[in-house]
Amino acid sequence: IGVGEWLARREQLSPNRIGLVDVATGARLTYRSLNTRCRALAALLAERHGVRAGDRVAILAVNSPEYLDAFFACALLGAILTPLNWRLTVPELAVILRDCEPRLLLHDAPHAALAHAALVAQPGAAPLDMAGFPGEDAALAARAIPFATRDGEEIALILYTSGTTGTPKGAMLSHRMLTWNAINTQVSWGLSESDIAPISAPFFHAGGLNVLTTPLYHLGGTVALLRDSSPAATLRAVAAERCTLLFAVPTVFQMMLEAPEFAGTDLTSLRFCISGGAPCPLPVIDGWAARGLEFRQGYGLTEVGVNCFSLAPEDARRKVGSVGRPVFHSRARIVDEDEREVPVGMVGELTLAGPHVCSGYWRRPAATADALRGEWWHTGDLVRRDEEGYYYIVGRKKDMYISGGENVYPAEVEGVLARLDGVSDVAVLGRPDTKWGEVGLAVVVPREPGALSAESVLAWCDGKLARFKIPKAVVFTESLPRNAMGKVVKATLYQRYVTSADAPAGQSQE
Repeated sequence: IGVGEWLARREQLSPNRIGLVDVATGARLTYRSLNTRCRALAALLAERHGVRAGDRVAILAVNSPEYLDAFFACALLGAILTPLNWRLTVPELAVILRDCEPRLLLHDAPHAALAHAALVAQPGAAPLDMAGFPGEDAALAARAIPFATRDGEEIALILYTSGTTGTPKGAMLSHRMLTWNAINTQVSWGLSESDIAPISAPFFHAGGLNVLTTPLYHLGGTVALLRDSSPAATLRAVAAERCTLLFAVPTVFQMMLEAPEFAGTDLTSLRFCISGGAPCPLPVIDGWAARGLEFRQGYGLTEVGVNCFSLAPEDARRKVGSVGRPVFHSRARIVDEDEREVPVGMVGELTLAGPHVCSGYWRRPAATADALRGEWWHTGDLVRRDEEGYYYIVGRKKDMYISGGENVYPAEVEGVLARLDGVSDVAVLGRPDTKWGEVGLAVVVPREPGALSAESVLAWCDGKLARFKIPKAVVFTESLPRNAMGKVVKATLYQRYVTSADAPAGQSQE
């Protein structure tokens, strides 16, 4: 069945179970209510706005119950929901709108002006204020006519890449892919219908919809939807709703750990925490362990599902820096430039195969052919595998610099520096050097101002990294620029510390 039919099946199986808690308003919606809302909106989109299978429906809004109504209503019709990042500028949004050519642009009140400004670039699309959604209109819901999927290969979502490294590409996520991402998550992380999770990551990122939201809906669990993503709000929701799972990127877990509310919050309902987006530093793991909580860590990406690897809590220290092993319905290979598998311990590109692979990039046949070769998706991530089958992310193929003829992968260096006591956050950049071609610059956020020196940071690397991998200089800063999913925006750091005419030299130690 298509993703749009999930709510109908859940209504059949557990009609009165709470599927969604809107933390901001206190509204509690059962699966029967969610299915009625979905079908009523689907009928409205089809009858009044002519939305048909294959049409794109863009959405510019913060997370809300209406956002999820739109997701499932479009899936029910066979239309393709295209979430837009509301942090983008009008010109950036215009690029995406021209690319996907939506029939409608759904928007909430706070983003009405931005939506209308962006539509100037795509006049064929009509705006639709989400305040006019029909809600639980049973009579309208009865008129909804679901599309019939042939094999699940029809596209349900187009999620655009951040565009920090070039023109955004739209990853096409099919009904089949979304279903198998849900299954992989449920099986590999041991989810159940009794699980409840707070969701604050924006739905325009794969982590917002696909880490726990869609897997929980598929399973019949409960989503506690947060519109306030502050650490205090998340901690309050965990206690108030007796949440059993908590997903966040390491930076957010660190912020919650440092929040004044952390010590007094009742966390006894949590079964475990899930960290992704970057390796979780041991001080963060230890801080939450002091409250009796363990971490499951993983790895994924928009194009191949956000839940592709899993590291069990018992391996968090023994295999520090690892993303674990492939999840149940996934296969992984590490290959060289000639598509040959590399030996254990050697670095190569991670390729993945399985029913959780996307269908390619919207209107980008060349980019699709480059990434999807046969059944294998080329992730662009450089990894190694140890003798026990645990995988380690070394860096991106494009996030690499060459120092004295040797390849240096910043992610590997960052992983070592992140384990230094006193380091709260770190990023490593390559910058030009007259002798070596490029050398490393460590941008470090100390836990306390003045607690670290360049000498102590660089000395920590001795014996842990080859000499050519050790940065030549260190700069200290209060914070690193990160996107909504916690990824460091290195383009900003390069501008600030490498390409800018007044970039600081940093403290160095030869």
